[in-house]
Order: sequence, then structure tokens, then C-alpha cells
Amino acid sequence: QFNRAVAAKRQPGSAFKPFVYLTAIERGLTPDTVREDGPIAVKGWRPENYSHEYFGPVTLQKALALSLNTVSVRLTVEFGPTAVVRTAHRLGIASKLEPNASIALGTSEVSVMEMVGAYASFANGGFAVSPHVVLRVRSTDGKLLFSRGPQSLGRIIEPRYVAMMNAMMQETLLTGTARKAEIPGWPAAGKTGTSQEFRDAWFIGYTGHLVAGVWL
Repeated sequence: QFNRAVAAKRQPGSAFKPFVYLTAIERGLTPDTVREDGPIAVKGWRPENYSHEYFGPVTLQKALALSLNTVSVRLTVEFGPTAVVRTAHRLGIASKLEPNASIALGTSEVSVMEMVGAYASFANGGFAVSPHVVLRVRSTDGKLLFSRGPQSLGRIIEPRYVAMMNAMMQETLLTGTARKAEIPGWPAAGKTGTSQEFRDAWFIGYTGHLVAGVWL
């Protein structure tokens, strides 16, 4: 009776970070840009990394692959939480997102369907996606009553930025938090996410032909 993939709203945790990094890259940073991984305080809030250790100066690619919380928060403060929210909405997140610093760690609730639809734009080269279920409807005598044709919703991410994001999220599977999701022989990318105290565990992953979202 309750479709969790579509109706459940949960905190995506670090699975939300690609929207932070895309915001930064579209404003001039690159995967090789260095930011400090170290203690940070934002109006009394002191986010820490999952491992409680810090790596000092790191590239954005390493920071995303290892899901370093402090770097994501720094980027969100640098470019503004509102900019991050706008990026997520542009990619298809329809849920209400709170434009505060903690959005960097995925504290606003979203559905699995929204996340998978948004990641599809990374997988397909930067084009908008409208998730759907029904492809066609036929009558009992075979007459075609409805057919969903190809939709052109337009480009929402420039090709060079898609390439950078794909490279960074591929690294997540090669050396980062999603190594167990690597598919030998297939280029794949994605991002893990957990909410506080492991209430939610996410993985959104994709190849050039398939996007899949897992939530526990």
C-alpha cells in the first residue's frame, strides 16, 4: 500500500553531495581544485567526517570519493546553500529543501525516485529526465490507446561539467566509499549516503545505460 520508492521522504545524507559539487564546478572549480579537510564551525555547528579524521588539503575528486563532510560544508558555505538548492531543483528534486549549511550533508528529505531521476542527468550526458512508469496502453483487441514518445526536455548540465562529475563519481567506486559497487569491466559511477545513526543507507549508481537507487 505504501510505495517507498516514490512516496517515502528520507534524508539522503552524502548521496546529496553531487549537487554541492556540481554547483562548485559550474562556478569555476575543477576535480583538481584543492580545499581544506579540517575542523569547521558554522554558527556553532561543527560537522565532522564519518571517520573523525582529517586529511588536510585534498582535491575535490578525493573529497567526494571519500565523502569528506567538511569539504562539502565548505563548498556550500563558499557558494551559498541557495545555489545548491537551485542546482538540485534544476536536476529534478521536487521536494522542499532547506537552504542552510547542513544541506551539504543531505539533511532535507527526498524520495528515491527523485534522486534516481536527478542522477539520470549525469548518466545521459546532462539532459533533463521525467521519470515515468507506463510506456504504452493497448485495448483488448490490440489497439494502441496511449504511447509515451521520446521527450526532449533540454540540456540542464553542460557537457564539460557532466564529464567532471562522472569522473569524480567513478572514483568513488574505484577508491572511495562505494568500492563494493564497482562492476568489473564496466565504467560505472555513483555515490553512497547515510543519515545520522545509520537510520538511512543509500547508494545511487549508474552506467551509461542504467541508473539504480538503493535505500535501506
